[in-house]
Amino acid sequence: MYYYDPAVRAVKDLLPGIRTRTFWGDQMLLGVVDLDANAVLPAHSHPHEQITFVLEGELHVDIAGEQRTLRPGELMVIPGGVEHSLVVGSQPARVIDVFSPTREDLKY
Repeated sequence: MYYYDPAVRAVKDLLPGIRTRTFWGDQMLLGVVDLDANAVLPAHSHPHEQITFVLEGELHVDIAGEQRTLRPGELMVIPGGVEHSLVVGSQPARVIDVFSPTREDLKY
C-alpha cells in the first residue's frame, strides 16, 4: 500500500500523555505523535537515528546534556545511542518522528 490517512490510523499509547500513529517501510518509520500538555518522556536512548519535527506546541528537550526549547517549524536530529528526554510545554504538542532503521517496537 502506498497511501495512508493518519486521521484513521490506529493509535498506539507510548507513555501517559504520549500517543503515536506509525507508518513504515523497509528502512524507516514515521510517527505522527500527539503529546499532552506537560507530558514527560524520560531519558532514554535507542540504536536508531531519529529526527523530530515540531508541528505544534513547545518541547523542552535535553539531548546528551544540551538543553533547548523547540517550537513549531524547528527540529532535532538525534544520533543512535545518544540519551535524550523531553517535557512538553503548557499546551499540547504534535510532532513528526522519523526513525532509521525501522523501529520494530513501534510497528502495529
